[in-house]
Amino acid sequence: MAKICQVTGKKGNTKAKYIRNQHSQGWKYKAPHKNRTQEANLQSIKLVTPTGSYRIQVATSVIKSEIFNLVACGLRPIPREWLKKPSYNV
Repeated sequence: MAKICQVTGKKGNTKAKYIRNQHSQGWKYKAPHKNRTQEANLQSIKLVTPTGSYRIQVATSVIKSEIFNLVACGLRPIPREWLKKPSYNV
C-alpha cells in the first residue's frame, strides 16, 4: 500500500538525512550523513456516511482540519477525490 494521504496527497520526504555525531576531532572523522525517508504520519480512518462506510488513509494534520471534521460529522458529503486509492505513478 502506498504511504500517501488520500485527502491531501502528502507523501514521504526523500531528501532527509540521518546524522550520527561521532564526538571526535578533525574533518577526517566527520559525522556520516546517510540517506533516509521521512514518512507522513498516516492513520487509517473509518468514515461512516449515509451511502456506506469507507476506510481511508489520512495524515494527522488533516484529521485536525475543519473540512475533514465536517465530512466526518456528516454535515458535508464526502468528496469523490478522497475515495480514490493513491499511487506513486511510477
